Amino acid sequence: MPGRLFIAVCGSVLCVLHDFRDFDFEYMLPVRKFLSKNMELNGEADLKSPLLQCPNDVVITVSSPNQILNKKIRTLVFKVLGITCSSCVASIEAALGRLDGVQSVMVSVLQGQAVVKYVPEVITAKMIKEAVEDTGFEVAEFPEQDIAMCRLRIKGMACTSCSESVERALLMVDGVKKAVVGLALGEAKIHFDPNVTNTDRIIKAVEEDAGFGAELISSGNGLNKVYLKLGGITSPHDLTVIESSLQSLEGVNHVEIDVQEHIATISYEPDIIGPRSLIQRIQEAGSGPSTYQAILYTPPRGGEAERQQEIMMYRNQFMWSCLFSVPIFVFSMVLPMLPPYGNWLGYKVINMLDIGMLLRWILCTPVQFVIGKRFYAGSYHALRRKSANMDVLVALGTNAAYFYSIYIMIKALTSESFEGQDFFETSSMLISFILLGKYLEVLAKGKTSNALAKLTELAPDTACLLTLDAEGNVISETEIDTQLIEKNDILKIVPGAKVPVDGLVIDGQSHVNESMITGEAMPVAKRPGDKVIGGTVNENGYIRIRATHVGSETALSQIVELVEAAQLAKAPVQKLADQISKFFVPTVVLAALLTWLGWFIPGQAGLYPRTWIPTAMDAFEFALQFGISVLVVACPCALGLATPTAVMVATGKGASLGVLIKGGNALENAHKVKTVVFDKTGTLTVGKPSVVSSVLFSEVSIEDFCNMTIAAEANSEHPIAKAVVEHAKMSLQKHGSKNDHFTEVKEFEVHPGAGVSGKIGERAVLVGNKRLMRFFNVPLGSEVDRYVLENEHLARTCVLVAIEGTAAGAFAVTDPVKPEAARVISYLHSMSISSVMVTGDNWATASAIGKQVGIQKVFAETDPLGKADKIKELQLQGTSVAMVGDGINDSPALVAADVGMAIGAGTDVAIEAADVVLMKSNLEDVVTALDLSRKTMSRIRINYVWALAYNVLGMPIAAGVLFPFTGIRLPPWLAGACMAASSISVVCSSLLLQYYKKPLRSNTA
Repeated sequence: MPGRLFIAVCGSVLCVLHDFRDFDFEYMLPVRKFLSKNMELNGEADLKSPLLQCPNDVVITVSSPNQILNKKIRTLVFKVLGITCSSCVASIEAALGRLDGVQSVMVSVLQGQAVVKYVPEVITAKMIKEAVEDTGFEVAEFPEQDIAMCRLRIKGMACTSCSESVERALLMVDGVKKAVVGLALGEAKIHFDPNVTNTDRIIKAVEEDAGFGAELISSGNGLNKVYLKLGGITSPHDLTVIESSLQSLEGVNHVEIDVQEHIATISYEPDIIGPRSLIQRIQEAGSGPSTYQAILYTPPRGGEAERQQEIMMYRNQFMWSCLFSVPIFVFSMVLPMLPPYGNWLGYKVINMLDIGMLLRWILCTPVQFVIGKRFYAGSYHALRRKSANMDVLVALGTNAAYFYSIYIMIKALTSESFEGQDFFETSSMLISFILLGKYLEVLAKGKTSNALAKLTELAPDTACLLTLDAEGNVISETEIDTQLIEKNDILKIVPGAKVPVDGLVIDGQSHVNESMITGEAMPVAKRPGDKVIGGTVNENGYIRIRATHVGSETALSQIVELVEAAQLAKAPVQKLADQISKFFVPTVVLAALLTWLGWFIPGQAGLYPRTWIPTAMDAFEFALQFGISVLVVACPCALGLATPTAVMVATGKGASLGVLIKGGNALENAHKVKTVVFDKTGTLTVGKPSVVSSVLFSEVSIEDFCNMTIAAEANSEHPIAKAVVEHAKMSLQKHGSKNDHFTEVKEFEVHPGAGVSGKIGERAVLVGNKRLMRFFNVPLGSEVDRYVLENEHLARTCVLVAIEGTAAGAFAVTDPVKPEAARVISYLHSMSISSVMVTGDNWATASAIGKQVGIQKVFAETDPLGKADKIKELQLQGTSVAMVGDGINDSPALVAADVGMAIGAGTDVAIEAADVVLMKSNLEDVVTALDLSRKTMSRIRINYVWALAYNVLGMPIAAGVLFPFTGIRLPPWLAGACMAASSISVVCSSLLLQYYKKPLRSNTA
């Protein structure tokens, strides 16, 4: 019956179908039974997804699953304005149903929302939008661009010119919106439109247009993924069945199966489904003789494997080159100086061609063209993309030496009187020294990411899963792989074991060592209701936890992701190297040519003494050696590595200290900071306020007063509000009240920086500070003013309560200052950094706190937007400002500041507003972040000095500037060794940041 149109009516559901077999029936059981008897279904998978969430919603399926099974399906969600009934819905779905590539359409009348599944290879999201608009409806909240992200490992990059070439090649691909290439990390992060391009085309662009090797590390926007090795596969049809079965599950975003290796990569929503459910679904997909199995598969850690492979490659190439270069060096430099042992090398073979020259040619040729072929390949790709890098310089220098030596050998072969000096040893030894330098460089670069590697290894491999009955008794214990943990699983953590994922303690007490995540030295006490972080160590007690964050949502995963992103991000100071790299190689080639001419022409003209030229050389050969030395002593690699290696080490070191710095830009801005703005509550103070006194100002009873306060403040999340509610409840208990149910507040409204208001029953209630009372014209008598003034001078905050426009009472709240606050402010002053406090609290309390910690400049009674305005005022005075806050109500200020620091982030490390995330609530980490940024920028400058010193000093020496005065010249092979040493020195200089120590240490450390 394909091609026929059916209309099924059930209740208020209207369904339009091209074919009955495409229809999903979940709750329409009578119709399902009827169809199951009268037609052949496409399997149980067609019947298991819910049809609609609401009776007024409509679904249409417009193509057979078999036609789209092997194509990637995308889901588009958008709002449609003006939908009023099922007729509207029918017209929308009919318009979309006519489009090729649309798999299914679901439109909700109540929500005014459309969910469209489509094949991006056939149709674009823009065409879907236009089709809806053509029906007369307006489309809102439409994702203008479907942006996907992937990470690639780039092989063979040596300098900034290489990374820039890869970036250019990536940005030239249609659909690529943004590309960032990290030289030190050897990776690229690409944001692209999946409707226009895909990862295969992106990889092809890197390999063909840029000439570098590339392989996919990951794709997707940080979704939770699981890799499963499939068993029981006998035909491609089995893979199709499994893929179809998985895609029909709610919560599965994407399924990709490697048909060769039988490995399934599944992206899923952890709130809806987990890996154990996926494995179970695969096992259930088999029927009859087909039985399928699935086990967890852990992909090899490509980065480490690639690095080891690169190290082994350079080591082997260096050893092979030494096998040939050492004999060449002995034959040309050593034996001729030791007669009679070297006399045999002078025996003539044909005409003036002697045995020594012939042996040097035979040994040098494999080094030049076999071992050194990587330099030819690199030069070819660089010149093809109209750029030049280190490979071009090496290829030019070694070829000049080799082919001139070939010319000398041919002349000696054909002449009976010609005498000339070959440079075969220059070519082979130059390549050997450069390979040695690359080998030592990749060894050192591998150590720059040690901190990140240690973070990824913190999570344990297995966990103990508990199965509980309805009463909470343990039925069974099962050891499972950590990757199989699902949300809300109950896990058992024994003393000494690592916590596998983020969770909530539900039973037991213990102390947990969180130093590996937060840098906190002392173990933290954990009781029921407390959070635990995956990767931390349970010290001394037995606890049960409920998993709350798994996969990529865990704190550890987000820290690793944040640090990786930071290591890819370029610091502005990197622009210096990028600018230099554009003209570096052409300038060096021109300098080498001028050097050769500068020595050759005067030599031929006799402008300098003939005694300067070695006996076995002429002016051409003498000048050629200077020219080759200039070519190979210049090193663009060291300049390119100066910034990214330092940023890599610094961000990794910061992560190990509980300070997460979001890239080179944040590092560079932090080192310029001259003013630090602190929030008060939770930043300078402990953030756990407590009520120290309360008083009544009217005839209202204490019970009524407390009940009103609790009802009004119950909806507030402010720490002071929670303290007031807790105190009011305790007061009720003291007065014999056991009321656990409080009247619900109506017309509740939050007044930022002032308090809350609402109606309880028929009475208007205000709870807040004096500013709130003034705003509502509540008269405050002398008794109220005196109470407020006394407490504010004691650095206490007064919370006033007004009922029906009359001051009823007040609470005095204190929030103790953090013990390290005064020391941190003093240390910042010693760093020539001024401190400012901005708070929503009253002036008297703010001034008292400021005096206590040593802050002179205080701004009080400021709302969240006012904090951002204060920061802008400070910036207008020409100072670079850092803001330290809790990352919630301080978000506007964190964004406005040059450097936003979110303190006490704990497990919530993905704070978008902050440039620096401080994992624990210790103010000393503010100093650590600023000091580390200064040390890093200082190290980057030192790196540039090293890199530029080699080039600025090395090139003139190689060109022979010192030779007329001292007789010192730099042979080409020694110039090559200097070039290799420059890169090694820069990387080793960056590695010194691994020994960074915090300038301030807490007394408990």
